[in-house]
Order: sequence, then C-alpha cells, then structure tokens
Amino acid sequence: MTCDIRTLRIKSRLAQRSIADRLGVSSHQLRKWERGLELPSDEVFGKMAGLFGIEQSELVKSQIRYSRTVTPGEGYTTRLTNRKESIPARKTAPDGVLRVLDLFAGCGGLSFGLEMTGHFVAVCGLDLLPDRLDTFLANHPCAAGLIGDIRDWRIEDIRKSMGRVDLIAGGPPCQGFSSIRPFRAVTEGDRRNNLIEYFVLIIAALKPKWMLLENVVGMLTHKRGVMLESVISALQDIGYNMSWRIINAALYGVPQNRERIVIIGNRMGIDFKWPEPTHFAEYRSMAGSRPEVISVLPVFSPNLMPAVTVSVAISDLAPVEAGEQVNHYIDEPRNDFQRTMRGGNPQLTLHRATRHTKRMLNIIEHAGANISHIPKELISSGFSTCYSRLDASKPSTTLTVNFVHPASNRCIHPRQNRALTIREGARLQSFPDRFEFIGTTGQIVKQIGNAVPPLLAKALGEAIYTADDSRVNQ
Repeated sequence: MTCDIRTLRIKSRLAQRSIADRLGVSSHQLRKWERGLELPSDEVFGKMAGLFGIEQSELVKSQIRYSRTVTPGEGYTTRLTNRKESIPARKTAPDGVLRVLDLFAGCGGLSFGLEMTGHFVAVCGLDLLPDRLDTFLANHPCAAGLIGDIRDWRIEDIRKSMGRVDLIAGGPPCQGFSSIRPFRAVTEGDRRNNLIEYFVLIIAALKPKWMLLENVVGMLTHKRGVMLESVISALQDIGYNMSWRIINAALYGVPQNRERIVIIGNRMGIDFKWPEPTHFAEYRSMAGSRPEVISVLPVFSPNLMPAVTVSVAISDLAPVEAGEQVNHYIDEPRNDFQRTMRGGNPQLTLHRATRHTKRMLNIIEHAGANISHIPKELISSGFSTCYSRLDASKPSTTLTVNFVHPASNRCIHPRQNRALTIREGARLQSFPDRFEFIGTTGQIVKQIGNAVPPLLAKALGEAIYTADDSRVNQ
C-alpha cells in the first residue's frame, strides 16, 4: 500500500494549508516533505501518523521509500523513470567547431544558444527525463541522447556515444547539493555522489578544454558558500583556470530579469574575459554589490541598447482568449528581437492560453503589479507577486515552471485577462519560434521555465570561442 505523505493527504481530502496548520508548520515546509526534499522529525512523523490513522513506523518507511524515487529539479520534483536508453545522433557533426556535451540538458537551451554562434555543435545530451531529451534531440540533430540518471551511466559509455568533446556544460539541480565531501574522494558508481559531484567527476575523466556550469544564485550561499568553493577548488586541482560571475540575462538581450551564477573554466591557462553587456536593465542583484556581479551604469555605457521589454518581445503575437489558441501572426515583425525570434517562421505554434475558471477570471480582472490589487475575499493566500500582471514596458520577472497559471510568479498578460501562453513564455526565454518543443503542455512549460535562455548562452559562447580562437591564432 502507498502511504507517503502526499498520497495520504490526498486520500484524506484535506488541503495542504489545513494539514500544515494542524502540524504547526508552514505550507512551504509541508510541500518540501511531500516532494521528498526533506524528511520530517520523529515528532512530526508521530503527529502525521495520528492525523492519518496509520502506524508511525509504516509512514516513516513509506516516506523514506518515496524520497528515494524522486529527483529534485528547479522548483519541482519528478519521479524517477527507471529508464536508461542511448539514442544515436541523426547527423554527423561538422568539422571545425567546438564539440559540446550537455549534461542535465533539459530541452537544450544552453547548447542551442551555443550553436547559435556558429562555432559549437552539441554532440551529446544527457537528462533524466525522456520528454526533455525528445525536445533536445529534435533541435540538435548531431547529438546523441542519453536518457537516465547520470550516476547510472559509465563514463566510458558517455565517451563512446560522442567521441571527442571540447566543452562540457550543464546545470546540476541545486537541490542535489546534499553533502560536502572532498571531491577527490568521489568515485564512479558511488551512489552517495550528489549530482554536482558527478558533474565534476565527468569533467575530470573526459578533460575537455572548456567547462561551463550554470545554476541559481542560491549556490553562492548554499552551505555558507562551501559548495561553490569546493566546485572551483576541485576543478582547479585537476588543471582548470576558473572564473565565475553573477549574470542577469536581461543585460544580453533576453526580455527577462533572470539572474544566475555562471562558472567557466579552461585547461589552457587562459584568463577568461566575460562578455560585455549589450543592453541596459534596471534591477537589483540578489547577490548585492559583490564584485562578481556583472552590472552596468548607463552614464558609463552610453552605447548600450535599452533592455528588451515584454511588449517588444511579444507584441506581434495575436490576442488570444483564455482556453483558446491562435495559429497565425497578426502582422510583420515590429522590431529586431521579433525578427530574430520569427526567423522567417511561416506559422505560429503553441500560442495557446490556459482555460481559467470563472473565479480565476474574476481574480485576473483585478490583477495589477502585485497581489494587493486582488480583493481579499477572492484569495486566501499567496506571495506578493502571485496573481500579478507583467509590466509591458519592462523585461519580465524570472519565468517559473508554472508560468501558465496566474497564481505563479507574475505571469498574467500585461493587457489581456489570462496567464501567458506557451509561445509567450518561450519568447521571454528567447527561444526562437522555430525551436520545436515536444511533450504535454505541462512538460513543455517546465522545459521552458527551467531552461537557460539561448541568447544568454549565445553571448557566453561568443566569449568562449573568442578566447579559444585567440589561443589557436597566437
């Protein structure tokens, strides 16, 4: 019998808020337990057992068993598929470009952006989830695909799937940072390895010229910064010259204030020069005034273009009602960003909106810049940016994996009474309209929300290629 916390709560027909109140904890904490990210204390397990009418020992065993069958990602948890499959590339990779292995590849936004430079080609992508690899492979014809837990793949099998590799890139899920052990003690096949440890292990074994790691800014302070220091130190120990920065994608033409930590290293002793911002965006960094934060001041950067706004990004997309879909553009591209995104694409796809209930439509009609615009009697709780509209005159706030649902972080259309469509979310992440997404609506939304914006990856790729090319031509 399945007796994990979430299953028992659903069977009891009780809301999370109700259970959390009875346990004396926050709904946020209860969600962590339900997702298998943490285990409750013995005292809380006892309260839960009494609440659900089950033996405490049985509940503990079931929850531990459940926590071992889920893999945490950014903002959500997915059950393990227990699937391991190797899919060969459809085309032979061209010569004269840098070959990329994309680990934790997701739908492939990072490697797609690198390929947009014309100097890189993805030759292999690895991800736990089949739908992510389906999308990745549809857009990377020269890449082999490896489906499954990264710890289940022998390094030699990864090598055989792609041949030579020049750059290993990826973004190990931040919730995978579960331990702090010396990286030199990490060995292949050890199930104690967390995901970022295995990422380092593969780099150490394959020894590419370049490595690139992208992750949430929380990595900066996780375990008081020890994890970041450990990653950098481990890579330095195996011969990499390391550098890292906090980067806002809006500074590179992405219509979204999306801040991430990026770590880049190389084995040639090159002092990497980070790409100069091309756009100016007003925002406050989550990392404060640290010197590693890439920022710009307009007085010193008069030639920067203004940030790409929500309106600039999506104004050529036809109006659409909640629950409906439109398959055509309303007119020609109105600006350079739209021309880049359209790329001559003849037909609009995925411009469909979530069907909202009458109650939700009533809430949306009141929506403004924050949740305070919603009458108190219409909602019971929510963060300040829930049920909020995007500002058409500014870049979007950070897109989440739930951007088609109004209760998520500021994702209601600036003027229309609905949440963003899938295509609008893809535009705000800078995915060209020709990029092919495969999967259910829920899967595609998560693919988009978790991705590295291709235009940011393109800027990083140009900087890496310039550094690599300067070494070759010295």
